[in-house]
Amino acid sequence: MSLTYILSGFAVGLLVGMTGVGGGSLMTPLLTLLFGVTPSVAVGTDLAFASLTKSAGTITHRKRGNVQWHIVGRLCMGALPAALLATLALQYLGPLNAAIGQVIRYSIAVSVLLTVVAILFRTRMLAWVHARPGRQLQGRSLAAATIAAGAVLGTLVTVSSIGAGAIGATLLVMLYPKLSPAEVAGTDIAYAVPLTAIAAFGHWWLGSINWMLLVTLLVGSVPGITLGSWAAKAVPEGFLRGLLAMTLAGVALKLIY
Repeated sequence: MSLTYILSGFAVGLLVGMTGVGGGSLMTPLLTLLFGVTPSVAVGTDLAFASLTKSAGTITHRKRGNVQWHIVGRLCMGALPAALLATLALQYLGPLNAAIGQVIRYSIAVSVLLTVVAILFRTRMLAWVHARPGRQLQGRSLAAATIAAGAVLGTLVTVSSIGAGAIGATLLVMLYPKLSPAEVAGTDIAYAVPLTAIAAFGHWWLGSINWMLLVTLLVGSVPGITLGSWAAKAVPEGFLRGLLAMTLAGVALKLIY
């Protein structure tokens, strides 16, 4: 079982490093469906997993000049307070309660489906934005929209551990269409580090992290995300994104039914 966890961590880390998406979207359903981990513990453990693996990815992307720090700051202004509020809401409702666990399971499924939509229609969304340059936000409007996007992502990530990848990357593409794919991946991973760290701390406070499972996943994921980050500019994303979308669609249906 430990080897299975290590290989799972490596595969997810590799995909996150190359595309900036797929971490929570794959790891949380993987823990829930294949390994029988309860939804709340799967979310908490994956958040701790993401905060550490994405730290490794951020270091690599920073060295390659792929992180736009002013965008990271704006996203964090919305995401971090939202994560704190969502944690307090979970504490009030009771994250380990069976009924709340089922709600979290469905929230994971919805977040996965949103991720699939983001992956499949990202190119069309980008084409729509480029075709209407006059409608692109600028200045204070752009900053406010980025902060609002961060707040939505902060809530999604804290409740389901999903959203900082494909959904976050798609929002970055819509708001900042001039970013290169590598910059989108690097910026998306960088802002997710403090977000997932705060959300993970909240889940630790709530008692919903499996530390032994976390350590095993990290053994595989840290080299995986480092390798994937170095390969981000060289690997074609089309095939990977199509395969990821089909896999996630199946995962979402399994979670629902």
